[in-house]
Amino acid sequence: MLVVGLMSGTSLDGVDAALVRIGSSTDVELLHFVHRPHSAAERDRIAAVLEGGAMRDVALLHSSISEWACEAVDTLLAAAHVRADTISAIAFPGQTAWHEPPVVSLTLGEPAILAERFGVRVVHGFRARDVAAGGQGAPLVPIADALCFGATDHERVLLNIGGMANVTWVRRRGTLDDVIGADTGPGMAIIDGVARLVDPALPHDVDGLLAARGVVDAAALAELLDHPFFAAPPPRSTGREHFGPAFARSLHDRVPGADGVRTAVALTAESIARFCAAHLPPAPEIVVAGGGVHHPVLMHHLRDLMAMREVAVRRFDELFFSADAKEAVAFALLAWLTIHGQPGNLPGVTGASGVRVLGAITPA
Repeated sequence: MLVVGLMSGTSLDGVDAALVRIGSSTDVELLHFVHRPHSAAERDRIAAVLEGGAMRDVALLHSSISEWACEAVDTLLAAAHVRADTISAIAFPGQTAWHEPPVVSLTLGEPAILAERFGVRVVHGFRARDVAAGGQGAPLVPIADALCFGATDHERVLLNIGGMANVTWVRRRGTLDDVIGADTGPGMAIIDGVARLVDPALPHDVDGLLAARGVVDAAALAELLDHPFFAAPPPRSTGREHFGPAFARSLHDRVPGADGVRTAVALTAESIARFCAAHLPPAPEIVVAGGGVHHPVLMHHLRDLMAMREVAVRRFDELFFSADAKEAVAFALLAWLTIHGQPGNLPGVTGASGVRVLGAITPA
């Protein structure tokens, strides 16, 4: 099957689209990948709604998110020279608007718009069934980590640093036994949120240049790491409700300028390292994907922390494909599992009462 996987994460940077060939749950190949960036106006519009927009604004954004996804799919199919009628499904997780498990995880984006535009069935609403079963509804990528991206001969930690950061510990590739996964806390959301407060012209901390000019405020970092989320045991997940604009503004007010950005980098790296030390069995390497791989200061800080535990830090694209494409590929696999009536959650990761087939299907 050819499946298009989409991803619009908490970083609000745009829509990722991956064309994926899937032969089985462990036979997954990325054929092509594109990123449709959000303009500053689009990003501000999403952020305004997520912080408490009027109902009309929510409804219009619900439609616009689907239109932006359509543009990403159009670009992907054109770049790959593939016709829409050869696609078996589109995986459309939408944009998470409010994440409060185990009560609700609400996403925006109308799948019918994509189904109508491309004449392809759309798999969507992946988190809701896991939440209904008492789970966190996140992270969902660990099943793809376990099936496709583990090592064959040793334990491995897979880390994704998007807006939020999450880790998966995998004993061996292809086995779902003993998988451990959870959100560790903020990824790039606070780093880039503070960077935009320092310089509103920046889309994010480009090339880590702001962070490179700053120094960590140790007292502020210690207080940030006292946030209750970091002490919570897994299963756990988080989002912009905890680590969003208000959190970024508070850090910026206390530690203005480049020092605030550098402190945010330390928060992300330290929270990842602390979770790994407290909750994961040993592994010789941690493989990093997501937008965080492009932030050299963050990667350097993470390598320093992991070196203390004799853990090698590797980029996902050293072993597989573009580190930016991983989550879109993972959702393509989740859609494939849904279509085949196979569970897509790992109860040991999300806390759900059992395995569940995830999502709903809007027909072609």
